[in-house]
Amino acid sequence: MPRYNLIIAGVGGQGVVLAGNIIGEAAMMTGYDVKKTDTLGMAQRGGSVVSHLRIADKVFSPLINREEADIMLAFEKLEAARWSYFLKTGGIAIVNSQALAPLSVNLGSEQYPSDNEIRKIIEQYTKNIYIVDGTDLAEQLGEVKTLNVLMLGCLSNFMPFTSEIWRKSIVKNLPTKVIDLNLNSFKMGTEVIRDMMNRKTRNNDD
Repeated sequence: MPRYNLIIAGVGGQGVVLAGNIIGEAAMMTGYDVKKTDTLGMAQRGGSVVSHLRIADKVFSPLINREEADIMLAFEKLEAARWSYFLKTGGIAIVNSQALAPLSVNLGSEQYPSDNEIRKIIEQYTKNIYIVDGTDLAEQLGEVKTLNVLMLGCLSNFMPFTSEIWRKSIVKNLPTKVIDLNLNSFKMGTEVIRDMMNRKTRNNDD
């Protein structure tokens, strides 16, 4: 079975831990062994949150070493830059375009980096980058809190789980009253990345 090392990064309140739980559940339903660990920091105050998720036929430790991650799924773009050093060369970075300024920026002691600066940091490790306006899309669908599941839809294009497995895992991990909304967000994320991949293919053909 193929091995997958994933880093999921964001800030408190974005549903990073829940997203990791949904991925892990989908992996186990597919027959994989899964190990996961979460670092919450000051999550309740909007601080950095990162999850390590390792998926394989057999996994002995949840921790991913520097430059070992196959995929980084980032819900906030500064967090993408902060944790990009985990990506292996040529890994996949899926990044929500939202900016949530940390306390140091709000206090004026630091400046939030530009989009170009953030991209250059990530490109030290990979040029395989997908920037998604995930927050805007989730708001258009009716609930910004579905961002994490929308980003899982983006991720699904690179994982070996069927759409039915994803659906079952989402249903298992979320309250019944928000299932339909989240499934719509997941579908939107899937389609957004698929369109990006198709455009890249056409550009390469040209």
